[in-house]
Amino acid sequence: MSINDMSFKFAGEAGQGVESTGRGFAKALVRGGLYVFALQDYHSRIRGGHNFYQIRVANHDIYSHDEKVHVLLAFTQEAIAEHLREIVPGGGIIYDPELQVDQDALVSRSVKAFPVPVNQIAIEEGGNKVMSNTAATGAAAGLTGLDLEVINSVIRDNFAQKGTAVVESNLKVAAAAYRFVREKYGDSFAFRLQTRKTAPRMLISGNEALALGALMAGCKFVAGYPMTPGSPILEWFATHSKDYGVVTKHAEDEIAAINMVIGAAQMGVRAMTPTSGGGFSLMVEALGLAGMTEVPIVVVNIQRPGPATGHATRHEQGDLLFMLYAAQGEFPRIVLAPGTIEQCFEAAYRAFNLAEKYQCPAIILSDAFLAHSPRALELDALSLDVPIDRGEILSDEELDQLTTRYQRHALTPSGISPRALPGHPKAIYSTSSDEHDEYGQICEDAAIRIQQMDKRMRKLETARAEMRAPLQYGPSQARLTFLTWGSAYGPLRSAVDILNAQGTSANIVQIMDIWPLPVDKVVQALQGAKKLISVEQNYSGQLATLVRAYTGIKVDGLINKYDGRPMSPEYILARLKEVV
Repeated sequence: MSINDMSFKFAGEAGQGVESTGRGFAKALVRGGLYVFALQDYHSRIRGGHNFYQIRVANHDIYSHDEKVHVLLAFTQEAIAEHLREIVPGGGIIYDPELQVDQDALVSRSVKAFPVPVNQIAIEEGGNKVMSNTAATGAAAGLTGLDLEVINSVIRDNFAQKGTAVVESNLKVAAAAYRFVREKYGDSFAFRLQTRKTAPRMLISGNEALALGALMAGCKFVAGYPMTPGSPILEWFATHSKDYGVVTKHAEDEIAAINMVIGAAQMGVRAMTPTSGGGFSLMVEALGLAGMTEVPIVVVNIQRPGPATGHATRHEQGDLLFMLYAAQGEFPRIVLAPGTIEQCFEAAYRAFNLAEKYQCPAIILSDAFLAHSPRALELDALSLDVPIDRGEILSDEELDQLTTRYQRHALTPSGISPRALPGHPKAIYSTSSDEHDEYGQICEDAAIRIQQMDKRMRKLETARAEMRAPLQYGPSQARLTFLTWGSAYGPLRSAVDILNAQGTSANIVQIMDIWPLPVDKVVQALQGAKKLISVEQNYSGQLATLVRAYTGIKVDGLINKYDGRPMSPEYILARLKEVV
């Protein structure tokens, strides 16, 4: 029978190509007209350690993985032991006969064994055992009835740079494994996939969407020090820098990176630095420099568990409150927390617009789950018609007409001082990390300190009116209202769909514009909630704390997770029973 929602899991050690194989298979599924959501899980090491790449596939849009596995492709003995219990009754496991499988365990769980000599096929057909992963994808396609041509199209693209011989060898290996499975197992596997003719779709992760959104916003300078899980943004720009004229700098550390970004932004260049929590910690003093000098920069924090090194390659949402108050003293900043691929793209260009409009740092707060999990989207899901707002920048004509000395930090009702980009003879000024007067010169006068502090902080209230209302999903009147932010939205959306289908009305209030918190809009969104439950990937419920502090609204329960692994719809539903 065909199924409209099933999962594959590729599992093995680091160095075995688990991620690249899984990503290639996910691309093939998308080219077959199906929707995909993929989850990557890996240890903090180059080789060894158990890794997996899970792909959920359906003929409708999906926002999360789930805990069910229909086909396990096991490359190691550990993979079999680790994931056998996840396979659904009637599901199957593809493995090389060199591995050992407890047949009694399979029978007890109604799981089918599909031994495929992927190593032998790779050597005989391709001349190299390294192509066993290609054989595994061919076997998975054969078992589920996926058209081999979509596998072949990905092989041609992935190996094109390695030459025709490598491409042809991999095509032979995939075809041989496909034939082996079809001839030996035929249609004995119940779960089948059927390709469909659809408009082309893209497979894109949160980090890729953030990078693309920043590019479309006119970002021309990116500096960073590699830190998982923020590194792929730096790598993306390094790969495409020549194509799009973006200067990409691998700095010696995070302190240097953010200071380079401040320097570029001071000259009028849209500039960004990607990092994770530990790297952001090093940037904090310079973040205050950008706040004091009112330089618009964008910082992307892709969260991972802390404190210290924490779990370097895993997932958490523990930095929210830190982002709001990082650096000594008080100054305005914008904090956006996207929860979907589309929102990542949008948050990137909005961050640049807001940073320049309010002349302050803008922080994008994402996390490893959203960063690394690709999802299939329609090609028009990310609008390339990106609005650009550079804020109050004085033109050359306006500067020509100045009859008095330019005041970079002029007092204004909005708190926003007209900005002049360097280069004009009347736009010469100094600005200091010390407190300063309207001209940017160091000043310790108490009255001027009050004036400049009040001016800067007025920008928060000006910006608050522009912050967007929380996004709502589900019926307006519901028995359960879930409050959430960031990537927890995806699994929660799937859980809410299940609840509503079962007759338990539920909806979601997702806050994306975190700071300055649009208090009135949050209160309005939460008014009438019969039972309010916060869903967060941290220990203390940081969003719930923030909402209570500024609105007085207290949640009735907290569903949280902080083991370094993302939530699943099943996890949320199981925990819901404990808090309702």
